[in-house]
Amino acid sequence: MKAKLLSVAALTLMIALGSACSQKSDQDAKIQALEDKIAQLESKGSSITPVNAQSTVAADPSTLGGFEFSEMEYEFGTINEGQVVEHVFNFTNNGEAPLVISNITASCGCTSPDWTKTPINPGEEGFVKVVFNSTAKSGAQAPTVTIQANTNPTVTRLRMRGTVTPKVGGAANPVGPVKR
Repeated sequence: MKAKLLSVAALTLMIALGSACSQKSDQDAKIQALEDKIAQLESKGSSITPVNAQSTVAADPSTLGGFEFSEMEYEFGTINEGQVVEHVFNFTNNGEAPLVISNITASCGCTSPDWTKTPINPGEEGFVKVVFNSTAKSGAQAPTVTIQANTNPTVTRLRMRGTVTPKVGGAANPVGPVKR
């Protein structure tokens, strides 16, 4: 009985080792095939473009507008919490085509932008107005607006900087648990 059990165990072990060896040799063959393919491509000096790569073409300057801001950053200094700061960034289109702002996004909900919505012809001026509401803000602040337009580069960022002094007498908004 023990001999029979040992024979079955030995046979099972040999089958398991045999299949593991064949799997390993299959993997070795696949690895070798890939290494051969890489060596072949390298020897040809071939350049492979990934399937998800986007082709790039230099933009025609005659189709682009261009921003020329008098300032890209506005320092609003120190304000009290709850104050609203408004600043207009003026620019000139120094490109060869009408400048079209397609979108402007703010870095947070405390900042709202407004801008020239019509195309700005070369040499003409436009604006980006940024409004920062300091309610529930304190300390150093640096809200930004990101502009997308037919310029090179397509994205331009404007920034406001300053410090917000928190309200005094925070009894209306206690911090932490209140013991009564």
